[in-house]
Amino acid sequence: MNDIDPTKRLSDRALSIARAKELLGGSDEASIELSSRRTGMSFQRTRMSADRTLMSIIRTALSLIGFGFTIYQFFGHMLETGTALRPHAPRNFGIALVGLGLVLLTLGIVYHVRYMQGLRAERRIMIGEGLVHGESHYPVSLTLITAGLLWLLGLLAIVSMTFNVSPFA
Repeated sequence: MNDIDPTKRLSDRALSIARAKELLGGSDEASIELSSRRTGMSFQRTRMSADRTLMSIIRTALSLIGFGFTIYQFFGHMLETGTALRPHAPRNFGIALVGLGLVLLTLGIVYHVRYMQGLRAERRIMIGEGLVHGESHYPVSLTLITAGLLWLLGLLAIVSMTFNVSPFA
């Protein structure tokens, strides 16, 4: 593994405004300003792209959780009518699907949080070097909050299915 701190590695790669001026040939303030603004906007686009990736993971996890719970409910009612199914088959399959949805959602949340931490660290370094304007706000993602709430809902569903207790029993 690499023992170098990612923030230090990023700061070692970053150029200062003075170095950028030297490389560009001196006094082209307008192009440096435009470049700085474009770089700031690219951070926003990258952030929105990470949110879209998390949203696609949420959609997949929601489908798995919903389908697992539906199988549990539907085949559970069919067992009551005397269908020739093993008694715990619908519950086990439903729990497996809900569990798979929770694992996928957990991995998506962890990936998103780590990616955003790296993006914020790189942005801080570039702001410190004067390469990016730091006026834009970087709030907590509403997509991340939604993923956390869905994770809790999935956890409640799996507990309800496993122990046949409220809120979904």
